[in-house]
Amino acid sequence: MATKHEQILEHIDSLSVGSKISVRGVAKALNVSEGTAYRAIKEAENQDLVSTIERVGTIRIEKKKKENIERLTFAEITKVVDGHVLGGRGGLHKTLNKFVVGAMKLEAMMRYTEAGSLLIVGNRTNAHELAVQEGAAVLVTGGFDTSDKVKKLADEKKLPVISTSYDTFTVATMINRAIYDQLIKKEIVLVDDIYTPFEETNFLLTKDTVSRWHELNEKTQHGRYPVVDTKNRVVGMVTSKDVINKEPSLKIEKAMTRNPMTVQTVTSLTNAAHMMVWEGIELMPVVDQSHMLQGIISRQDVLKALQNLQRQPQIGETIDDLVTNQLEVREDDQGGYTLHTTVTPQMTNQLGTLSYGVFTSLITEASSRLLSKHKKGNLVVENISLLFIKPVQLESAIEIKPQLLEIGRKFAKVDIEVHHNKSIVGKALLMAQLIDR
Repeated sequence: MATKHEQILEHIDSLSVGSKISVRGVAKALNVSEGTAYRAIKEAENQDLVSTIERVGTIRIEKKKKENIERLTFAEITKVVDGHVLGGRGGLHKTLNKFVVGAMKLEAMMRYTEAGSLLIVGNRTNAHELAVQEGAAVLVTGGFDTSDKVKKLADEKKLPVISTSYDTFTVATMINRAIYDQLIKKEIVLVDDIYTPFEETNFLLTKDTVSRWHELNEKTQHGRYPVVDTKNRVVGMVTSKDVINKEPSLKIEKAMTRNPMTVQTVTSLTNAAHMMVWEGIELMPVVDQSHMLQGIISRQDVLKALQNLQRQPQIGETIDDLVTNQLEVREDDQGGYTLHTTVTPQMTNQLGTLSYGVFTSLITEASSRLLSKHKKGNLVVENISLLFIKPVQLESAIEIKPQLLEIGRKFAKVDIEVHHNKSIVGKALLMAQLIDR
């Protein structure tokens, strides 16, 4: 039986895109308290099922697929630019294909404005009207209003006309930044992208016997299965070690390992890999917030996804990317291995010296590259001891010298020295666990 929270989420999910949702309405429809309804609506917002906009309310939006994540909805645009909706509220859930800055003559502007696009323009009511007639939404900058005729047309065509107090240039920059942030999100692989769904998952019930494990093992050749109770909640894991030399008639709940480690669909791949390496886990159940089984994720799934990460087509760059992309590798005649870079403005703190966070990124990247040279897998940092000897100022050329101290099948210790003008400016000792390729 689903909980009240789950029932509300299912109810919201079943509503048509563009529907308006209120705490009071949900509470009345499902006979729950307003507090329960409010918490469920907040969760729906976290799951990208709804969007709450000031002076408009909460509306059901289309959940974006990962490949479509760089497209923003008009509801998201309204939030990004702190705007308020003048008309066409019914179209806030729609996504925009592109945006056009209307800093040109009217005829030229209309040449670029097409259905599904967003025209960013100032106090030019005739441009607002023509854009809406063409099937485009309008973002009015400078805090200006539009005519009642445009508002009426926007309502009829369900195309939002939004007003913001920012100027055109600032708005274009803000939207670009939002799209760029979405691209970075797209690069972050989640368990949701790679797990085996419930329909394809083999599992055991607590009331099953050990003989049922042997049946599944013979059929699938797998040795590990999640165990669920009558409400489909994960309560244990059972492996070949748990059932060896056990009576076939023994109940699974007596043989299983209780309270297994689990992940959710929103857990990042890195986090899942970290848990699997640390605990030596081959397979983990994927659960929802109520601990109900959603599927499974295996070590092979994680390794495959980690290897595919480098083949991502997106161009969104995080600070880490900006820092490490500039590293130049040099090898000397003695087989020495060094990395070189120059401190750019983005790598500094407010004092104009190399930021501690960037310093840590450089240390980790240098160690990772050294280990990949030794044909080892991806590293998961366990511990870094940093020593900042001298501040490194803007535009300094630095040299990073990683040296392998010890390496095993599952761990590595690396000593790193950072030099500038032949003097040492920083040192680090990094210990890491290795994920086999």
